[in-house]
Amino acid sequence: MANDRIAIVSDIHGNLVALEAVIEDLERAAPDLVVQGGDLVIGGPRPAECVDRVRELGWPGVIGNIDTVVSDGLPPGMNPAFAARFERHVAWNADQLGAERVAWLQTAPMEWRDDDRVALVHAVPGNLWPAVLPTAEDAELRSMFGPLGARVAVFCHIHVPFVRQVGDLTVANSGSAGGPYDGDPRASYLLVEDGAVTIRRVAYDVERVAADLSASGMPDPDIMAAALRAGNPPAWS
Repeated sequence: MANDRIAIVSDIHGNLVALEAVIEDLERAAPDLVVQGGDLVIGGPRPAECVDRVRELGWPGVIGNIDTVVSDGLPPGMNPAFAARFERHVAWNADQLGAERVAWLQTAPMEWRDDDRVALVHAVPGNLWPAVLPTAEDAELRSMFGPLGARVAVFCHIHVPFVRQVGDLTVANSGSAGGPYDGDPRASYLLVEDGAVTIRRVAYDVERVAADLSASGMPDPDIMAAALRAGNPPAWS
């Protein structure tokens, strides 16, 4: 059976309240298939519950860079001060998840596709870490995502949703369900229908998440709550 309407939900980052709001909106949008774009954990207070919910729903998808660090640690070359701070988040999340969930996260592939219609990666093909920005030149988008061989190429990772047409190739970013970085605190996901890509935004109770951040015992709850309220990256300095 063809998947004529595909939803892509990514970068949930342990924000269960936002995830449940997106699931409720998905019930209204009624896609044929929901695919997840990675980074289920680190950032919000409920990483284990988010993993369990996605597994319960049976969403296929891809692995994100942050999903790997709870297993493998941070890659070399990061700013030492940032790495030292972020490692506290990695350790807390790994403890919350437990070994079985951490292992399950590592089983997701790096690429998902619906024939030649839609291809999904977390960042760029073959690499989970590079950040391709919305301001990228058309030539960069085509060189990065054209080799996927799909009419619609979707990536995630940067938490900023956009849709760009590059000749016969549509390049889209899902934004983030659990922590947008575009100044809009609402959760973001994509709906792909017959090659057309729509960004959907979903309001959720940010203050409920802020209270849960404080109660959870996770590192830096005030910084994370401020980021969610503003719809911006955490202000680490």
